[in-house]
Amino acid sequence: MPALPVIAIVDDDEDVRVATGSLVRSLGYTARIYASARDFLESCPVDAPDCVITDVQMPGMTGVEMHRGLLALGSRVPVIFVTAFPTEALRNTVLAAGASDFLGKPCDGATIIRSLEHALMGGSARDATA
Repeated sequence: MPALPVIAIVDDDEDVRVATGSLVRSLGYTARIYASARDFLESCPVDAPDCVITDVQMPGMTGVEMHRGLLALGSRVPVIFVTAFPTEALRNTVLAAGASDFLGKPCDGATIIRSLEHALMGGSARDATA
């Protein structure tokens, strides 16, 4: 029997972490929750997830910087960015760097589910709009 997909949720907002974790678990996936990008990166080599859902704006290290760190390590794990401050420039930047998707907050559960399932199948936001 295949292992359940592991979804890492990286967000400095506890309410968002808890809600997203509950949503991920309701889909039958394993949720691993991190309060910061540094916490995630420090555990990543040991516990590589199947997908990452991360906030963009976080103290210490942003989600974008975390993604760059993953890429520098050779990781190709799909990353879904979620932000309360979406701009077209930021969207273009993260998607060009290989992000799976870019969502504005607040986003509903159906949008997150659709993005997550697409990412787990190896797709990206650009595939969905092509």
